[in-house]
Amino acid sequence: MGFQNLVLMSFMMILCISLYVNCIDIAEERIVAQRPNDFIKRNGTRFFLNGKPHYFNGFNAYWLMIFAADPSTSSKVTTVFQEASKHGLNLARTWAFNDGGYKALQTSPGIYDENVFRALDAVISEAGKYGIRLILSLVDNWKAGGGKNQYVQWAKQRGQSVRTEDDFFSNPLTKQFYKNHVKTVLTRKNTVTGLLYKDDPTIFSWELMNEPRSLDLSGKQVQDWVKEMAAYLKSIDNNHLLQVGLEGFYGNSIPQRKQFNPGYEGGSDFISNNLVPEIDYATIHLYPQWMSRFNQSRQDVFIERWVSMHIQDAQNVLRKPILLAEFGLNSRIRGYTVAQRDRLYAKLYNWTYFSASHKGPCAGAAFWQLFVEGMENMADGYEIVFQHNPSTTNIISQQSLRMSKIQ
Repeated sequence: MGFQNLVLMSFMMILCISLYVNCIDIAEERIVAQRPNDFIKRNGTRFFLNGKPHYFNGFNAYWLMIFAADPSTSSKVTTVFQEASKHGLNLARTWAFNDGGYKALQTSPGIYDENVFRALDAVISEAGKYGIRLILSLVDNWKAGGGKNQYVQWAKQRGQSVRTEDDFFSNPLTKQFYKNHVKTVLTRKNTVTGLLYKDDPTIFSWELMNEPRSLDLSGKQVQDWVKEMAAYLKSIDNNHLLQVGLEGFYGNSIPQRKQFNPGYEGGSDFISNNLVPEIDYATIHLYPQWMSRFNQSRQDVFIERWVSMHIQDAQNVLRKPILLAEFGLNSRIRGYTVAQRDRLYAKLYNWTYFSASHKGPCAGAAFWQLFVEGMENMADGYEIVFQHNPSTTNIISQQSLRMSKIQ
């Protein structure tokens, strides 16, 4: 990006933030939610629903299936969708996996707990009731959800010569385990709605993996896996859109972009991974904690460059839409204040809105993460509970309103 373009974008972002601050206190308007009955499509750098541009304001709630599987917590799933809809949110990102652990969906390769699968059925049905579309992620990079480590352990139990969890991306058996899971989920018949998952418009898109990373910094391991699995998934389901699940790290495809990384790479490549033809849109994640070794001013510079460069690359290089699929500020970090968090949310929402309202590729953002009352034992410092966080809730609601009004 040239210096003049950076100056112009910075000026417009400052202007947009000013406009946003001035509109925070406008009277709340009701956004009427409707059950999704048509698939969202992509045309160029924008999403469309029934021929009209479509935009999102969303949240993450990885815990939905696990809570739905337990009668003592299942009501919280309905509550979170009710509250999200009340504040105009129309997108939720959650897990369609839980491998080998507590309340596992897949207890061993190809073996599923039907009660947990029925819980996922219920999550999808409840989301639809409140007009909220879903991004469903299919496996975890991290051990918390079993993820690639669990797949590698399963392969080792079957006699495979696997050494590290990154063998998940290349071992023939772990790849077959993953394909079997994809097919099982996509062809699942929902016991509540009667729809096959691959035929359900409540699902906005699939996500190949939550935050894929590899120690292979050449990027080849993840790239080959994305190409193979994206083509496989689309061979089963061409109704839904597909994304990788990337955090946004730049790799070797455009080496000069690495300067925008937070000081490290992840073995993924924002450009080459998203250029795979079957991938419909890009994602980035954003956490100031990546730059916690620097002061606030340096973090602010990183945040602005991270977002603006990825939006520019989505427009000019990928020619695909982009979502800010995770972001948040941890309340447990030194010096945290609610005002800091509100400032981050307002900034990111303004950049999202500016792009969307100018027919750019950024179509929405989803914060990490939404809780309801009574979930204190699961708090990770990022949680938003609407009743406990009024100023942040107001910013979220106003973003929903103005995104809904973009033509």
